[in-house]
Amino acid sequence: MRLTLVRSATVILEVGGRRILVDPMLDDAGARPPIEGTANPVRNPTLPLPLPAEEVVRGIDAVIVTHRHRDHLDERGAELIPRTVPVLCQPEDEGPLRELGLDARAVEREIELDGLRIARVPARHGFGAVAEALAPVSGFVLDDLYLAADTVWYEAVEETIARFRPRVAIVNAGGACFREGGLIVMGIDDVRKVVERVPVVVAVHMEALNHCFLSRAELRAALPSVLVPEDGETLVLRRGTAGD
Repeated sequence: MRLTLVRSATVILEVGGRRILVDPMLDDAGARPPIEGTANPVRNPTLPLPLPAEEVVRGIDAVIVTHRHRDHLDERGAELIPRTVPVLCQPEDEGPLRELGLDARAVEREIELDGLRIARVPARHGFGAVAEALAPVSGFVLDDLYLAADTVWYEAVEETIARFRPRVAIVNAGGACFREGGLIVMGIDDVRKVVERVPVVVAVHMEALNHCFLSRAELRAALPSVLVPEDGETLVLRRGTAGD
C-alpha cells in the first residue's frame, strides 16, 4: 500500500493495484478567499500544489469525495476528474456530483470495486450546532485502511475502529476551527486516541487552509509515532510499519 500526500486532505492511495484519488482540492494557491468566521484572514489554499494538477489525476482508477466542502472538491478538481472514472460519495452528494458531469456513485453502506471492499462510515465535523451546519460528511474504510475524513473523535469513530480493526488510519488532523465552537477536525488529543487503537496512523489536512492551526512540527513533537508527510511525499505502508 502506498500513500502520496498531494496537499491538505488530497491524497493518492495505491491499494491492490488501484490508484484512488481522495478529496481533490487542486486550485492554485490563493485562488479562494479565507473561510468565513475564522481568525486567520489569508486566502486559500495557503500552499501551492507540489506537482501540476493534471499529474494528480493522471492514471487514477477511482475518486472518493468524503463531502462537498470546497477544500475537499474544488472547481479545478471537479474540472479535471476524468468523466469515465467512478466517483464514490455519500448518498446526499450523488445528485450534485452528477450535475457536474461526474460518474458519481453513492455508497449506502458497502460496495466492492474490482475486488476492493469499500465501506462508508460515520463522521462528525465538529460539535453541536457547528457539526449540524457542516454535515453531512462520511469516512470510508478500504479493506484495512480507515479514511476518517473531517471528523473529531467521538463514539462512532471508536466504534468504526473496533468493528473494522484497520491496520492504517488516515486522519485529518489540522486542528481546524472557527472563532467559536471548538475543533471541527482532529487535534492532538483526538489523534492520540486513534494511535492507541490503530497500528499505523497518518496525519494529513495540515497547513494548507487558513483555519488549520495545528502544525506538522507540533504534531510530530507531541506524537512521534504518527506519520506526518510533507506535500508531495509518498509513504509505503506495511503491516505495523511504514517507510519512504
